[in-house]
Amino acid sequence: MKAVIITQGKQFSINEGDILFVDRYVGSNAGDTIKIEIVLILGEGQDAVIGNPLVSGATVTAKILENKRAKKVMIYKKKRRKGYQRKRGHRQELSVIKIEKITA
Repeated sequence: MKAVIITQGKQFSINEGDILFVDRYVGSNAGDTIKIEIVLILGEGQDAVIGNPLVSGATVTAKILENKRAKKVMIYKKKRRKGYQRKRGHRQELSVIKIEKITA
């Protein structure tokens, strides 16, 4: 079954068994199960149920496989002829989740 969900402020089109990289769930550990209740569309083709704005009673169950950090993004600022240079880095905290079950 196919669904469109919103989690961690981002929208995803998913199937059962998909693996997603999302912003880290606060206070979660690897192996925890999470329940996503913000489902926008459920099914596909003629059988699709489109929510107004959400599909009532639809939930998605996912399991957190691991919590990790993304690759480092370097931020470099410079103003020419002024001697101003700044170099900073940022690593985004991520959760890797696997979609286990989509229920209507």
